[in-house]
Amino acid sequence: FSFVSPAVKFALFGFNLLCWVISVVMVAVGVYARLLKHSEAAMVHLAVDPAILLMAVGVLTFLITFCGCVGSLRENICLLQAFSICLTVVFLLQLVAGVLGFVFSDKVHGKVRELINSAIVHYRDDLDLQNLIDFGQKEFSCCGGISYKDWSQNMYFNCTSTNPSRERCSVPFSCCLQDAQEVVINTMCGQGMQTRNSVEASAFIHTKGCIHMLATWIHSNLFLLGGIALGLLLPQLVDIVLAQILINQIRDQVKLQLYNQQHRADPWY
Repeated sequence: FSFVSPAVKFALFGFNLLCWVISVVMVAVGVYARLLKHSEAAMVHLAVDPAILLMAVGVLTFLITFCGCVGSLRENICLLQAFSICLTVVFLLQLVAGVLGFVFSDKVHGKVRELINSAIVHYRDDLDLQNLIDFGQKEFSCCGGISYKDWSQNMYFNCTSTNPSRERCSVPFSCCLQDAQEVVINTMCGQGMQTRNSVEASAFIHTKGCIHMLATWIHSNLFLLGGIALGLLLPQLVDIVLAQILINQIRDQVKLQLYNQQHRADPWY
C-alpha cells in the first residue's frame, strides 16, 4: 500500500515538463536574438530590450519548473517545497500587480507613456525594438505615444533645423495608412508629416497616439483579457495544489515506513 498517488505525481511532472521545455525555447530564442545584435548596441538600453526580457522570464520559468519536475519524479520534499513556495510568490505577485495596476491606473498610464517615449527615442538603436514598435503601430493603427508628433523626440525624425537626417520631420512607415492594393511598401510614405497639422496628416498617416488606442482596445476586450489572465493563473493554482497534495502524500509514506521500522522487531506486531 502506497500513500503516493501516481496520478498526482505524473500530472505534476507532465505539466512542469511542458513548461520546462517552453522555458528552454524562450531562453534559446532570447540568446539567439541577443547574439544577432551589434556589439556596440548590446550594452545599451537593456531595460527596453525584448531579448533580455525573454531570457529573464525563460530562466525564471526554467528554475521553477526544474524543481517541480525533479521534485515530483524523485519524490523530493525539499524541491517540491521550493517549487511550491516560488510558484506561490509568483502567483501572488501577479495578483498584486493586477490589483495595483487597476487601482493606480493613472500612474500605470504615466509609466507606459515613459516606456513608449523611451522606445521612440531609441527606435533606430535596436532592430528588435524597431520591429516591435512597427508591429504595434500597424496593429493598433496608431503613431507615437500621445500623437504622431512624438516622433520628434527621435534624433533622426526631429524637426530641428540642425538635423541633417533625410528623415527630418518624418514618421516611420508603420504610421502610414495601409493600401490593400499596394504590392511594394513605400517606406518613405511618412516623409515630412510632422510639418502638417493633424487634419492634413490624417489623409496619409494615423495621427492618434498608441497610448489612446491601446487603452481603447483594453476597454473593448476586458472579457478576453480576463479570460487570458484566468488561463494563466488557474494552471499555477492547480500546480500549487498538486504540489501540496504530493508533499502530504510523501510525508504520510515516510511516516508509514518509520512506523513499520519501529515495530518490525516487536514480536507481537
